[in-house]
Parts: sequence; C-alpha cells; structure tokens
Amino acid sequence: MGTKGIEIVGMDVKQLLSVLNIAFADEWLAHYQYWLGAKVAKGPMKEAVIAELLQHAADELRHADMIAARIIQLGGTPVTEPKKWYDVSSCGYDAPEDPFVGKLLEQNIKGERCAIGFYKKLLEATQGKDPVTYNIVLQILQDEVAHEEDLESLHEDLEIMLKR
Repeated sequence: MGTKGIEIVGMDVKQLLSVLNIAFADEWLAHYQYWLGAKVAKGPMKEAVIAELLQHAADELRHADMIAARIIQLGGTPVTEPKKWYDVSSCGYDAPEDPFVGKLLEQNIKGERCAIGFYKKLLEATQGKDPVTYNIVLQILQDEVAHEEDLESLHEDLEIMLKR
C-alpha cells in the first residue's frame, strides 16, 4: 500500500475498492467464459473463433492482474474466493453450454457490451480524481471495445457463410 499513492485519490477509496472488486470478479469470469468456450467450440470457422476466444481469455486475465495490483496499491484485497465472484459481478457469466460458434460469439458479444458500459462509468467516475485507476480503466476499456469489434466481425462472417 502506497500512502502517498492513496493520498492522490480524490474520491472515497473504500467505494473505489468495492467497484474495483466488481471489475476483478468480472474479468475472472470473462476469462473463464472465453477459455472454456474455446475448448468446447464446434461449427464452421471453429479455428478462427477458438483463436479469438483464447486471445480474449488472455486479455481478460491480464485485466484481472492489473485490477488486482491496483486494489492492493490502494490497501485493499481482491476477492479471494472464486465462488464470491458471482455475488459481486456486474456482467455475470454465460456458461458455454451450447458449443456452436455462433452462440459462443453472441454470448461473448453480450459480455463485452456489458464490460464496455461498466468501464465507461468507472472511467467517468475516476476522471480527474484518480489518474492511476483512470489510466488502467482506459487501457481495459480500449481492449473491451476492440474485443467487441473482433467478435462482431467474426459473427458477421459466420452469418454470411451460413447464408450461402
């Protein structure tokens, strides 16, 4: 915990820690959803979808790491029990029960849209108040926007292919 680092935060640190733990839980659940989806994927364009899901899984894990580091810098503790991730998550988890690539893409597009909305609000809340968290959130938001675009492109290609 950095004393001076906490002093520069111009907002309620406990409230910020609570929101960061929501993000932490979301990132872990997103990581698992992507990773497992890549393992069970079936259907046309399977290899391209698997490659994209695995890349996104790695990004979500990196996001969880960034958020955990920030939580610790602020004197907090990341959610330590995976079963509690469900309790604090804002975006939830869509189990990849239907392994069809189209369904997996739809589930993950939905998750990315939720993440974009969540991080946009967190970006606005930290702007001008916590430059360190703001920059972390900005990096994550940029990734989430790119993820949504990647998934939508694959979904569009899949739909075109299935119509022919």
